[in-house]
Amino acid sequence: MIVTYEALRNDPEVREMIAAADAQMKAIGYTEHGMRHAGIIAQNAGMILERLGRFSEREVELGKIAGLLHDIGNLVSRTNHANTSALLAYDLLRERGMPIREVTQVVAAIGSHDEEEHVEATSEIGAAVVIGDKADVARERVRNPLVAAWDIHDRINYAATETQLEVTLEPCTVSLDLTIDTEIGSVMEYFEIFLSRMVTSRKAARLLGCDFHLIINEVTLL
Repeated sequence: MIVTYEALRNDPEVREMIAAADAQMKAIGYTEHGMRHAGIIAQNAGMILERLGRFSEREVELGKIAGLLHDIGNLVSRTNHANTSALLAYDLLRERGMPIREVTQVVAAIGSHDEEEHVEATSEIGAAVVIGDKADVARERVRNPLVAAWDIHDRINYAATETQLEVTLEPCTVSLDLTIDTEIGSVMEYFEIFLSRMVTSRKAARLLGCDFHLIINEVTLL
């Protein structure tokens, strides 16, 4: 059976799992991890694979599916959530009739997306999910209404007024272009909390045969 991204995005069980995961993250003070985040990572991963031009439509679709489901394990716990997400996704996708050869690709991509768990992408689909995930820096993710209570993650996400993820060929480059309001958060603070994510993104880009560039306020930093 062909399981599609759109079918999963509109699946009540999937939406409930993502909502529960986001509620867990909200309870421990994290930024938004709901349908908005899941949808953006799905689109980012699909865009990267599509623009590279060497992946089939189905591989692009699998990248989007992995992006959609990459954080559902947060409904259990933030700790080891990549592994938990992969296990939950395995059962969910098999129940919907996805062939095992596709399921293994999706769960491997999900299980290797989080740099805090000291893993790296082991497939090109996984690499696209990693980069797509780390690129979601945006003020829309901040939900704490009390500015005085913001931590550094809230402040830097709110300071990111524009975010653009781009893929160019010849030479192959994946670029994350950010505009940061330095009256709210500094570029140094960005590196303080996101350096490991950028290193992970660079490794993922190399797996795709590309360089990774980080551009902040029109200055190339990586």
